[in-house]
Amino acid sequence: MLEEIGVGADAERAYRALLRQPGASAQDVATQLGWPLDRAADALGELAELSLVQSSQEHRGGTRAVDPELGLRSLVQSQERDLLKLQLSLSQSKLAAEKLISEYRSGAHSREIDSVQFAQGPDAIQACVEKVSQECREEAEALLPGGAQPADRLHAARPLDQMLLERSVRVRCVYAHSIRNDRPTTEYAQWLSEQGGQVRTAPQLPLRMVIWDRSKALVPLDPDQPDRGAFLLSSPGPVAALRALFEQVWQQASRFGQERPAGRTQELSDEESAVLGLMAGGLTDEVIARKLGVSVRTSRRITAELMTKLGARSRFQLGAVAAQRGLLTV
Repeated sequence: MLEEIGVGADAERAYRALLRQPGASAQDVATQLGWPLDRAADALGELAELSLVQSSQEHRGGTRAVDPELGLRSLVQSQERDLLKLQLSLSQSKLAAEKLISEYRSGAHSREIDSVQFAQGPDAIQACVEKVSQECREEAEALLPGGAQPADRLHAARPLDQMLLERSVRVRCVYAHSIRNDRPTTEYAQWLSEQGGQVRTAPQLPLRMVIWDRSKALVPLDPDQPDRGAFLLSSPGPVAALRALFEQVWQQASRFGQERPAGRTQELSDEESAVLGLMAGGLTDEVIARKLGVSVRTSRRITAELMTKLGARSRFQLGAVAAQRGLLTV
């Protein structure tokens, strides 16, 4: 019963024995409790260290117990002092932790300058998306270029999209047409549609972005390396401009699963039109492939099919023929 204030079980039994038999020696305590002599001596030694026993002045070689009201109260007060020290230490640790959190938030991983917050690295970006999604109440819009989406990104997006839809938030997403070549991304887009989200696809997308409640927008630091870092913008001007871009892409995009197919020889699919436009801009096959979310081999195949369809013998002639026929979109 007294272990909480530092008195061991043997020491407590020996203390009670001394209270019953004042002036008892170690041998007397051992006999009374049925212990070996060394066990009784150890218990009395512990009591002496705790100032609960003193040498008897009346009984030579004997020991007397200190009044429990004095001895035990002293131990309780000592425990209380230790507890106060611990509470003070915890308070200081709490202040230190809060300071560290404040330094982290204002540091390189996530620092806020006016209406721009910077998140560095995939984990910080994901944490930012989770936080703002929790705060979203009306509308979430996203452009998701690159074709096939990484499995970990789809896994992280599902609970957030589910939460938004259950909250009756309007969710609109635009993927690249090329997601039809990736089963996991196609299945995710289908799931999102079935849950009440609106999904469209476009031949190419300008950059990755997410907009929440027309008030916050997340855009990459480098569109070609979106995982390096991202800016969370909350200034009305930039957010309005990004939302206007989203609306333009949305209006020109096709409903998921209804991409416009190629028809007669002189008609071009959305993907072919996009390749022509990007070629006219002087982009290489590698850049065109990245913007369409397809492989370089697929990009070159589309170019070769266009040359056959339009009767061109070179890329230069392909551009000239497309321009003559009004097929360029840029």
